[in-house]
Amino acid sequence: MNAGVKTVNIDVKALGHVAVLMGGRSAEREVSLMSGTGVLAALRSKGVDAHAFDPAERDLGDLKREGFARCFIALHGRFGEDGTVQGALELLGIPYTGPGVMASAVAMDKLMTKRIWLAEGLSTPAWRQVHSAEETRAAFAALGSPMIVKPVREGSTIGLSKVLTLEACDAAYALAAGQDPMVMCEQFIAGDEVTCPVLGTGPTARALPVIRIVAPDGNYDYQHKYFTDDTKYLVPAGLPDGEEAAIQALVLKAYLTLDCRGWARADVMIDARTRKPYLLEINTSPGMTGHSLVPMSARATGLSYEDLCLSVLAGASLDNPAQGPG
Repeated sequence: MNAGVKTVNIDVKALGHVAVLMGGRSAEREVSLMSGTGVLAALRSKGVDAHAFDPAERDLGDLKREGFARCFIALHGRFGEDGTVQGALELLGIPYTGPGVMASAVAMDKLMTKRIWLAEGLSTPAWRQVHSAEETRAAFAALGSPMIVKPVREGSTIGLSKVLTLEACDAAYALAAGQDPMVMCEQFIAGDEVTCPVLGTGPTARALPVIRIVAPDGNYDYQHKYFTDDTKYLVPAGLPDGEEAAIQALVLKAYLTLDCRGWARADVMIDARTRKPYLLEINTSPGMTGHSLVPMSARATGLSYEDLCLSVLAGASLDNPAQGPG
């Protein structure tokens, strides 16, 4: 399905001196470096004056001192995708890619995201916040088997467990709590796993084609996401008639409900029995590695990796543009 995304002519010189933020201090540093390296090469191939910038190794104030006009955020996880670096860039007055401070902070917090989606009538699996192994066992009794246990503010399935037995609850809680003191348990939805990117802001935002993910034994973990070729990604997704459009509409509403802008990617599970889609989470700084999904979906519309990077960069903005340069 073509989502109507087209390559646009962009005045590359007008983009100015560009920093590609990559690396950072999160558990996803390795993947961020991979994303950032790809984005940097793509922007340079288009003639952009782009430079790598690792906030773990440099003071963010250098961005202002060295005259950077905008930032492409290729950071993943905490201190890059959670509103913190977005807030710093707001203070510096340097436009950046992706959602703003509040949208980034909310989207990084899976509990807050779910509460907002639920209030807006959007479907998401049942959940419980837990503070101990004992509460995790109680959640297992309530939510049933299998159950997902995961850190509230972490990504890339880091610290996530699929729990099949009561006895496994203690270890699952300990693993998740080792990544984040906030831990949640979530009802497992058995069925097709799909993802759908969104590009644009407000009325111009458009959902891209849905990708169906077929991982070995249904285990789409950190290794299968980034470092093996065993996982299959299907575009077109091959879903029954009408399902792709319904998922695109659901994801677009989820994106706009959180006040996202620029770009993001939402993960969805489709119940095998009822075919009802359930929103899992939304990623506000999507991966841009060789295994990443936004470039794959964009390619299905005729938008190359290089043009995708350029388009996202051209959309860099501030929550409070009046505070920006000039």
